[in-house]
Amino acid sequence: MSNSETSRIADQIRRIFEGDPWHGDPLSKILEGITAEQASAHPVAGAHSVWELLLHVEGWTRVVADTIDGRPMPGWPTPDPAEDFKDWPAVPTPTPEAWQAAVASLLAAGKKLADRVAEFPDARLAEIVPGRKYNFYYLFHGILQHSLYHGGQMVIVKKAAQAGR
Repeated sequence: MSNSETSRIADQIRRIFEGDPWHGDPLSKILEGITAEQASAHPVAGAHSVWELLLHVEGWTRVVADTIDGRPMPGWPTPDPAEDFKDWPAVPTPTPEAWQAAVASLLAAGKKLADRVAEFPDARLAEIVPGRKYNFYYLFHGILQHSLYHGGQMVIVKKAAQAGR
């Protein structure tokens, strides 16, 4: 591993999605053994389904990767209706094929982001993110925190769905 800050951040992104994070299982492991029906279920009152959480994490992971190319972040917490970004996109018909495609797409988004961050020059970390008032250093650590937070939610909802609640 390189000594650059961005290579260390990229390593953390890889660990969260498919590696060996300190806290427990990566998203790839968390999502194993879940059926499409369980992924789309709402066994915890007021909580999102695992599938909804997956789509949300993937969407923001892709947005962060796009900012590296200069695309402004979508409006938040109230997106512009003209934007094509959906903070919480609708879950498609829950088929095994659609679920496996969703998992693969999330993991591909995580890999893409890690690769892009690894190539990002440390000298740019202090630059302001397009469409925000904070810098890339804050953004990159923020997507790590965001992914971990929702990964924990996925674990709870997965357990409840598999328990038949």
